[in-house]
Amino acid sequence: MPVSSSFSKNLFNGINSRIKKSFNNPYREVNINWFSLKYLKHIPADKIHSHKLLNHQTFFCGGQEYLHGLREIFLEGVYNQNLPKNSYILDCGAHIGLSVIYLKSICPTANIVCFEPDAKNFDLLQKNISSHKLKNVDAQKEAVWIENTTLNFIQDGNMGSKIGEANLSHSVTVKATRLKDYLDKKVDFLKMDIEGAEYKVLKDISGSLGNVNKMFIEYHGTFEQNNELLEILDMVSKAGFKFYIKEAASVYDQPFLPKTSSGEYDLQLNMFCFKNMV
Repeated sequence: MPVSSSFSKNLFNGINSRIKKSFNNPYREVNINWFSLKYLKHIPADKIHSHKLLNHQTFFCGGQEYLHGLREIFLEGVYNQNLPKNSYILDCGAHIGLSVIYLKSICPTANIVCFEPDAKNFDLLQKNISSHKLKNVDAQKEAVWIENTTLNFIQDGNMGSKIGEANLSHSVTVKATRLKDYLDKKVDFLKMDIEGAEYKVLKDISGSLGNVNKMFIEYHGTFEQNNELLEILDMVSKAGFKFYIKEAASVYDQPFLPKTSSGEYDLQLNMFCFKNMV
């Protein structure tokens, strides 16, 4: 083949590939077409919007955050698993309820207790539970913690809301419940996405982890807290879990160099803990 012909063919294939990539839309699986995808990326986060997910209207605020949740939960299947009938599930950090909706889709008979202390998120969580007509879901407007108390909470109405110091912007007082009190019986799946509180809570429940079959932990920490991560892995291992770890977010593209991205955490990890791979 002449050089000019080969070059033209490669150029055409390259352009064609880029065009296809620009129109590639994995969100079709969750009823979002290419135009809706572009729209969702730019809608204001201070208003309530809705989208038809699994044939039910689903309510949310930030479009980018909603897309992130759909991608992680429904497209990548971060919580995908085989659950027994009538599973007992604890969802700590339920946000607006996408995790609850997904878990009920793979196990319709599941009994779920979910916790979300952020007022704005909790209102959307309740709205979505009602819209999807979910039964046997007990939504608690509480933070999970190491005792039954009240806590200062940084309430941002997004996935980053967390326990924090008083007098900070958006800081409010919220009710907190001791997670250990819910682990007095068999738990088929425990999900923890509690924005930095996981170490203290795991230390408190470590003696009850024998009742938990599978556990998901989204770990948030700094390099100075590496010892806490090692303790978590030791606790998980001593409780009889095997574990698999993936990055929840790539904080350092080049770990030997200082990070250029903003954010207080050096590590954001998804930890999958299980006793039986069934």
